[in-house]
Amino acid sequence: MSVSLQKGQKVSLSKENAGLNRIVVGLGWDEVQQKARFFAPKPQAIDCDASAILLKNGKLTDNKDVVFFGNLRHKSGTVQHMGDNLTGAGEGDDEQIVIDLASVPAEYDKIVIVVNIYQAVQRKQHFGLIQNAFIRLVDARNNTEMCKYDLTENYSGMTAMIFGEVYRYNGEWKFNAIGQGTNDPGLGELTRRFI
Repeated sequence: MSVSLQKGQKVSLSKENAGLNRIVVGLGWDEVQQKARFFAPKPQAIDCDASAILLKNGKLTDNKDVVFFGNLRHKSGTVQHMGDNLTGAGEGDDEQIVIDLASVPAEYDKIVIVVNIYQAVQRKQHFGLIQNAFIRLVDARNNTEMCKYDLTENYSGMTAMIFGEVYRYNGEWKFNAIGQGTNDPGLGELTRRFI
């Protein structure tokens, strides 16, 4: 059974899913079709990039703890980005991050999932040009969707977003849907929020 989440809603991942050990974080989006203008260059495709930031005591302590299109696998082997989608084309998840919850080293207490638009400032792009955006968590054992967060609010003008976080609490894993839009121009600036 999938739960539809609202901003700020928390859900237990392991309580109702005994034996849960691997999840897939799926990100999907579609571009709003922009009208062509005379004498203007054709608009570039919007390239959303999903990333996972592994935190120790709520802080980012090492750049190698950021899993993204330029660092597809965490040094522990427990978080893996499955590849970069440059356009959002296709059905379902456009990008996926697989998290092996059972093996995440104990010193990591939180994994923050973020998305940013690649070269948003240079390309003059923002989330107002995207529709049907979602993040979802899937039980990798049986491909069952556990929860989904639809980004229905207007994030026009925002270039990055803190989608949600997977975190340990009293020995179990939980997910918190955040949905906080930011004007960070890139992943580097976005990760500094967690230092």
